Amino acid sequence: MSDTSQPGPGNLFYAQSGGVTAVINASACGVIETARQHPDRIGKVYAGRNGIIGALREELIDTSHESDSSIAALRHTPSGAFGSCRYKLKSYTENQTEYDRLIEVFRAHDIRYFLYNGGGDSQDTANKVSQLSVKRGFPITCIGIPKTVDNDLPLTDNCPGFGSVAKYVAVSIREAGLDVASMCESSTKVFVMEVMGRHAGWIAGAAGLAAEKEGDAPHIILFPEVAFDRQRFLKKVERCVKKFGYCAIVVSEGARYEDGRFLADAGGKDAFGHTQLGGVAPFIANMIREALGYKYHWAVSDYLQRAARHIASAMDVEQAYAMGKAAVDFALSGKNAVMPTIERVSNAPYQWRVGEAALSDVANVEKPMPASFIADDGMSITAEAREYFLPLIQGEDYPPYVDGLPQYASLQHRLTEKQLPDWLEV
Repeated sequence: MSDTSQPGPGNLFYAQSGGVTAVINASACGVIETARQHPDRIGKVYAGRNGIIGALREELIDTSHESDSSIAALRHTPSGAFGSCRYKLKSYTENQTEYDRLIEVFRAHDIRYFLYNGGGDSQDTANKVSQLSVKRGFPITCIGIPKTVDNDLPLTDNCPGFGSVAKYVAVSIREAGLDVASMCESSTKVFVMEVMGRHAGWIAGAAGLAAEKEGDAPHIILFPEVAFDRQRFLKKVERCVKKFGYCAIVVSEGARYEDGRFLADAGGKDAFGHTQLGGVAPFIANMIREALGYKYHWAVSDYLQRAARHIASAMDVEQAYAMGKAAVDFALSGKNAVMPTIERVSNAPYQWRVGEAALSDVANVEKPMPASFIADDGMSITAEAREYFLPLIQGEDYPPYVDGLPQYASLQHRLTEKQLPDWLEV
């Protein structure tokens, strides 16, 4: 077994967690490329196969077998190149064996740096491992890397992954709005697009960027932060159809009633204990048909909105890479139990810099969209929101195309040899 007091470079473990994004692999690229620049401090970079599950099962992808060009290609590759997971570690008192197993695996493979790329639950895990490793006599530097399309992590101006999904939904509702506008005289008069956002309306709000003048789609946005009022909503739908000929609606999956019930509560819980949501778009569309009789179409953006690397925001790619690089820089500078953040310096021109936040302040905290971003009618965005959103969707960063299709990284995923007995609990 290795000991952190021994001289020489230690190994680094990187894992992806939760729902993936169009740019999470850009963060992975930033981690691996930066680590390779410090062979005197960092030995191998291992990636967990399917996130933290890979650590528990001792399924460690040895990225040293990947060429520089393959790693560079991660920057323009969507999804989670090493596999992600929705697996939340219980508290230490609830399941001590999981944490003990992580320390055993890290010790067996001389892993002295743990970089966890994910949302609030992931930052909580990294924070717990940091605390426990000291108690177990094998100190591990733990750095969180922010990631979430929901944009709801606290203490960072925005989250990598959000800028690209924001660009996707704004472009999509603009294009769909033009389609419906051209058909509404004798056909469809209502279009409903459902976007992600369980408790925070950042994605739905970003779709409002498409409406630059009166009459532009979207005409209505339904936020989780604003209690749904059926009567007010239907009246606005009717007004829009009479005035513009059609009504384009963006609804967050987390839209809810005043009593907190989701409009689309499907019953049951996911692996993180979150309520599983059904389709709110067809629910809203049917409500309109029954009350007003309008012909409708609806769409659920679902995975498409977070996988659309072909329309990623160049700013998002830049920031995602920078967060991965900063995580390694932080680890090598002696920082621990922190997460690099994005600090907005100015709007015009847009400038930002890397900051930092303690993992204990980030873990399990959700940041809703500010009330000042939502218009008085509760169904559109303000000028302040537009000023916030616009810089995050700037620029195009197209992947290379061959025969009309984007080309993405293809990795070997070679596992390092196991040193411990199999872990059968996950």
